[in-house]
Amino acid sequence: MGDTTLLEATTRYEAWLAEQLEIVPEDLTRKHVEMTKAAFPFLRATFYRWAEQWPSACPELLNATRVVSIGDLHVENFGTWRDAEGRLIWGVNDFDECFPLPWTHDLVRLSTSALLAIDAQRLSVKRAEACTAILSGYTESLTTRGEPFVLAEKNRRLRKIAVERLRDPGAFWAKLDALPTWTGSVPESALTALRESLPDPALACRIVHRVAGLGSLGRHRFVALADFRGGRIARESKAWAPSACAWATAQSEKVRYSDRILCDAPRAHDPFLKASPAWTTRRLAPDCARIELGELPAERDEPRLLEAMGFELGNLHLADPNAANVLGELQDRSAGWLLDAAKRMSKLVSSDWESWRASGAAR
Repeated sequence: MGDTTLLEATTRYEAWLAEQLEIVPEDLTRKHVEMTKAAFPFLRATFYRWAEQWPSACPELLNATRVVSIGDLHVENFGTWRDAEGRLIWGVNDFDECFPLPWTHDLVRLSTSALLAIDAQRLSVKRAEACTAILSGYTESLTTRGEPFVLAEKNRRLRKIAVERLRDPGAFWAKLDALPTWTGSVPESALTALRESLPDPALACRIVHRVAGLGSLGRHRFVALADFRGGRIARESKAWAPSACAWATAQSEKVRYSDRILCDAPRAHDPFLKASPAWTTRRLAPDCARIELGELPAERDEPRLLEAMGFELGNLHLADPNAANVLGELQDRSAGWLLDAAKRMSKLVSSDWESWRASGAAR
């Protein structure tokens, strides 16, 4: 598949995806438009292309130990949630593309996204400094066997970022309330997942259809909105499909690799995040959402933020017993290997983005 053009890859992947779940055509069209806007959103929207290309672009990294990986990791795949104790937690919050990959993969993917964000002036840190910070955090996490990012007592800088985002819950609920009631059919499995996630399965609720994300545009997202004991609550069920890595490697078995991470990683887990065969269900709230770069406060320590992202990646890789081999392999890597690979991949992504814009495919 590595020799296919971008348009061919997109057509083939979307045809494959349509065999896995019901596609929402208008959302897929929106995704094609979003892909034209800049290289960073293009990266987020086209993990299938990355999965197809990265093995041939970084062959020297393929012999690394395989661990269950995030796959579609990038600097905007981090957010907050509340754990079972009600504490505010920060970390990776999207596991749609989990797949067994060399441990090098997620580091290169995260670093590439940082370089593209720097190119777009969404981060101001230097390229080499960004990769160094990510790798430093990852190494520390594996060395110390990881630690959750609990924002109640520790992680003051991350807490400031999270609190900055939580200042206007009214706008959050107004956005959800503005969505029209869904009048189409809702799969019984989705309704069951939503009902089971509510504090009372019989609670009166309104079902809406939400459009969000980039990589998952084209999939159904059903949201149950309800009033409960003096306040608003929301639950979302998003359609699940195997990782694009399964498509890129012609794997036919539908395996949900994220289950291992959600159970075994040294994290303070989201008790509302549930996986069923066809849906991923979670709580939606102002304190339970992804944090975009544009939402970060003007004053922030970007190297420390990227270091935290690397540390959190280590937390997730530690869910795999094979992670015990990674520290030794890290020491065998030459200096600058991560920056070199991220530069190669960012150049490849930027070239594909230019090709997509020139093709007029979004029109």
